[in-house]
Amino acid sequence: MSAVLTELLGIRHPLIQAPMVGVSTPALAAAVSDAGGLGSLGIGASTPEQARALIAATRALTDAPFNVNLFCHRPALADGSREAAWLEQLRPLFGEFGAEPPARLTEIYRSFLADPAMLTMLLEERPAVVSLHFGLPPRAWIAALQQAGLRVLACVTNLAEARLAEAAGVDALVAQGIEAGGHRGVFEPEAGDAAIGTLALVRLLVTQTTLPVIAAGGIMDGAAINAALALGAAGVQLGTAFVLCPESAANAPYRAALRSEQAQRTQITANISGRPARGLPNRLYGEFAAALPDYPIAYDAAKALHAAASAQGCHDFAAQWAGQGAPLARELPAGELVALLLAEMQANH
Repeated sequence: MSAVLTELLGIRHPLIQAPMVGVSTPALAAAVSDAGGLGSLGIGASTPEQARALIAATRALTDAPFNVNLFCHRPALADGSREAAWLEQLRPLFGEFGAEPPARLTEIYRSFLADPAMLTMLLEERPAVVSLHFGLPPRAWIAALQQAGLRVLACVTNLAEARLAEAAGVDALVAQGIEAGGHRGVFEPEAGDAAIGTLALVRLLVTQTTLPVIAAGGIMDGAAINAALALGAAGVQLGTAFVLCPESAANAPYRAALRSEQAQRTQITANISGRPARGLPNRLYGEFAAALPDYPIAYDAAKALHAAASAQGCHDFAAQWAGQGAPLARELPAGELVALLLAEMQANH
């Protein structure tokens, strides 16, 4: 199955660097792609113009294929009363830093579903691979990308989502286990999360669908890669494994937290962005009485609170996404990390 995926994506090794918004950079993506894997850019929080610039910056560093990742969440619905109640709930936390909550919250970035200009940009720029998170765009958009020569991957967290992605015509599935860091790719969070682990999800999708399956969640070394491949995965996607690479955009407090004992107790919360995501717990990972605004409107509040706190040297509200394998993270240049992962795969084979 690995040969199927590497041929599909035009890469040497069945290894994908996860497209982590806020962490992935052109330098990181290029280093992974040059090492024979598939580097990725997270462009879900970018405008089409910003995304075009990131693609250009990556192309300046590598001729190898790379992936760009899009957010396909249901577009946010503003709700003034819910947003005001949430800000009121956070007011005491802002007050600790002598700050006021924002007067109002905004939808800080658009869903791909509501951004046809992003589709136009992709059809013009033609990156080798596009991956989808939180859902699927119209089938016609997927077909248009494929007709332009792009490969399309879809993140899924259960069999029902996998069947929707298969019916939509995507090229491969990213099976995101509950162990994975960052945002859960659940299509409809309101319907609940089946919370399936990576190994069980991979077997489920390998036996019940016809598409190549890429295992994601908790995979940090060559032994874990081999385990996923032994279960029938065609490849793997690693995110947290790359956060400590010098090419990543993770800041010093994030890196320090990932090296600390905090890494041993990641948790999932929706309080930061409005959608469930796994990371290193901070002071927003608690119980709040007010209903959350829609994603990503809620994120606007968390980012404002983090800005107020970090301006005074406090990082208690930072979004530091990480998966359950976080204590296994290594601090190496990305190309060296890929080489080490491949060596470990051989040693454990």
